[in-house]
Amino acid sequence: MTYTIRPLIDYLALVGDPRARRGVRHPLPSILCLCCVALLGGAKNPRAMAQWWRHRRDLGAFLERLGFTREYGPSQATLYRILALIPIAQLEAILQQWAEDNLAQLPPAAAELEPVALDGKTLRGSRRQGAVDTHLLSAFSHRLGLTLCQLAVPDATNEIGALPDLLATVVIAGRVFTMDALLTQRSAAQTIVDEQGDYVMYAKDNQPTLHDDIAQLFAAADPEFITDAATTVDKGHGRLERRTLQTSTALQDYLDWPGHQQVFRLDRYTRILKTGARQMETVYGLTSLAPQRAGAADLLALTRGQWGIENRSHWVRDVTLGEDLSQVRQGRLPQVMAALRNAVIAVIRLLGFRFIPDALGYFAARPSEALAVIGC
Repeated sequence: MTYTIRPLIDYLALVGDPRARRGVRHPLPSILCLCCVALLGGAKNPRAMAQWWRHRRDLGAFLERLGFTREYGPSQATLYRILALIPIAQLEAILQQWAEDNLAQLPPAAAELEPVALDGKTLRGSRRQGAVDTHLLSAFSHRLGLTLCQLAVPDATNEIGALPDLLATVVIAGRVFTMDALLTQRSAAQTIVDEQGDYVMYAKDNQPTLHDDIAQLFAAADPEFITDAATTVDKGHGRLERRTLQTSTALQDYLDWPGHQQVFRLDRYTRILKTGARQMETVYGLTSLAPQRAGAADLLALTRGQWGIENRSHWVRDVTLGEDLSQVRQGRLPQVMAALRNAVIAVIRLLGFRFIPDALGYFAARPSEALAVIGC
């Protein structure tokens, strides 16, 4: 364990209690911390959380450390009811501040870029049960694996419509924002460069003119147009993957795109070692980073890091923490649970665990240490 995490309990204590004061049996910060500790111990939903604390041998001391004032903790029904009432915008803002404060304590090395991935995720189980606003747009730190902020995308719109709200919330200055092609929008590029940030964007069918201009440049195959190139080769999970990225500054005076400095072509070659099956994909993109700040190797790392939000956050929440199977739909409970899962994943990453299941097993056997890492 390599880092003293900012005490999560201090931040969760700031969440406003939506309940009437009369009849309150359990403090809200204690409930939220109990949920985090239970998630660290492998409990995946409110039902499992309620069962998790009930089987503690040292139940009295355990609840006392969490700040409970009674000899018993909340029931499953109580957890469902209270978590569904949590003011989600406030909870997300508080957890965002906690993540930013931790990020500030672990700054990047001098001249190292600070990339942030933007991507959306649907809470599929809750959506099947009719819950509203189950698609979430997130900002994710490449470097530390933390979700910095998250907001719900209203059912009546999509990620493009929610992107301005996210950019208005997250810190932009000094960061490089990577995103998939859906979020490649002029307005987003303008906002990022106006706020002293940078972007790496893909150009696909939703920006056909931009895509065609970049593709035609590289199709010319003129070495004079190529500024830099880099290749990586990786072998693992039964696959051989080769990625080659070429950059060019030849469109600087031609493209009418906010802040544009370079365009790039990325070729991905994949071969399945067992069957010999091959796949080739070519994508194009552009960035506000000048060649002096990011060469082809840097952009290759940034484009690959964009998908870290899929395998280091979304996949972990879906598979390891059971989010995809969760069918909770009451109030804002689906997003509250997603926010708490983000916080728990961040705790695990900050502690230096490489594999999330290993961390869950560790804290399941050592609940006292789970309490300690959130500040209890």
